[in-house]
Amino acid sequence: MRVFMEIEVAELFNLLEKDKNKVKLIDIRNSGEYDRGAIPGSENLPVHVLSEKIDELDRNKILVFYCQVGIRSAQICAYFLENGFKHVHNLRGGMHAWRQSGLQVA
Repeated sequence: MRVFMEIEVAELFNLLEKDKNKVKLIDIRNSGEYDRGAIPGSENLPVHVLSEKIDELDRNKILVFYCQVGIRSAQICAYFLENGFKHVHNLRGGMHAWRQSGLQVA
């Protein structure tokens, strides 16, 4: 059984600073949650549309999923691994951890 990777806020920030073109940051929260603040550069793909969009995502990019605290996004990471994606990460603590770190919110 393959297991997705957890990524800490600081690791994600450094990865985005180093080469944001290698990373696809996906906010799986609903649009109301997303509109109240998101990580800059993320794309909002709520849980209910992900299965429709799976074939549009680049399997060669590092996919980092996040939600409010990391529970929903952990489930999505497992789903993407089951569907053949290799570079899947869950943001530990989600948007809550990002805000707590004091980093910019869009």
